[in-house]
Amino acid sequence: MSKIRAFLAIDLKEEFKPQIKEIIEDFKTLNTDIKFVEVENLHFTLKFFGDVDENKINQISEIVSNTLEGFEPFNLKIQGCGAFPNLNHIKVIWLGTEENTILNSLHDDLDEEFSKIGFKKDSRFSNHLTIGRMKSAKNKNQVKEKLNDYKTVEIGEMSIGRISLKKSTLTPNGPIYEDVKVFDI
Repeated sequence: MSKIRAFLAIDLKEEFKPQIKEIIEDFKTLNTDIKFVEVENLHFTLKFFGDVDENKINQISEIVSNTLEGFEPFNLKIQGCGAFPNLNHIKVIWLGTEENTILNSLHDDLDEEFSKIGFKKDSRFSNHLTIGRMKSAKNKNQVKEKLNDYKTVEIGEMSIGRISLKKSTLTPNGPIYEDVKVFDI
């Protein structure tokens, strides 16, 4: 049985990409070792499945469809910039969202259902948009200063009406994402 690298995501709407691209370009002016996410690949991950048997995709799709029946479209405010795990040990640079109880409930409901078919529950869910991954601590203090500049950035409010089950193919030039199935909320 062949496997695919899969995840469940909310795609970033086109209207927000220029502003986020500007932020990424600003970080690129620093002499650092950061691998930035291509703007067309920006998304919010609801669940990363890893490598899954293709025959499990139907189960995942059924769970998503059934879970979404209890939800209506909602808005998500993109704001703030930070780093995981923290500013002293930067691995991931992200844009965040305002606390959103609907999104948290959706994640928790999906996570619970996915655990019933063998997927590990997320230890914690922190909705974010990864914009870059720091490969070394080169010029870390400049990165911290830039993160502080964008700490309270407000990108805008995005309406969420669909989520996508995606396939990720890793290549030397970066990942290629393809929609396996798109679900309307």
